Amino acid sequence: MRPNVTEHPVRLAKVRAVTPQVGTKLRSDARDNRDRILVVARVAFAADGLDVPIREIARRAEVGVATVYRHFGTKEELLTEAFAQQVQMCSAIAEEGLAAEDPWQGFSHVIEKVFEMHALDRGFARAFTSQLPRTEGFAAERDRSLKTLLELIRRAKKAGSLREDLVLEDVALALMANEGIRAESPQLRVAASRRFAALILQSFQASPTATPLPPAVRLPLSR
Repeated sequence: MRPNVTEHPVRLAKVRAVTPQVGTKLRSDARDNRDRILVVARVAFAADGLDVPIREIARRAEVGVATVYRHFGTKEELLTEAFAQQVQMCSAIAEEGLAAEDPWQGFSHVIEKVFEMHALDRGFARAFTSQLPRTEGFAAERDRSLKTLLELIRRAKKAGSLREDLVLEDVALALMANEGIRAESPQLRVAASRRFAALILQSFQASPTATPLPPAVRLPLSR
């Protein structure tokens, strides 16, 4: 007859000693999988936009599709986690602009930095302008950035440096256009974005000044 483990204190101690170690290893493996999925998702969304399917994310992360959904119940949850740092950076950039002594310099700083960030990450650029994902945390952080930008616009208008008829939708339109930049490398996208930002800022000024633009970038349309 097989003895009951509870009748043998030494055996019971061994079982208790082994069980937490196994559980810890499983938790560690799961954490590694989650981290790898996030890294792969960030790279994929940045390069290819929001349409990268979960199956492709799983393939690149070398896990099963079920593993992805075990950590992120929906694609929207994955997007929220993948873009958490970027949306916080947008808020920080807006706060930096608002803290500037000269409202026009602060506004210019926000436009230049956000354009550059969006040029480097196509997925986040689309998420920011299309109000995706709709999760509470992402939406709240995005709204905080926009409210800060609205206050900066108000101050720049009051200072006489920003044209009076400019509205937030004009900035959104510029962001959408910046998102559409296509170039052969991230570095060229950033260079093209800097020139575009300079053009946009001149058009937003109350009294535009003809300042030299950053160098032009050869884009596919010009070939």
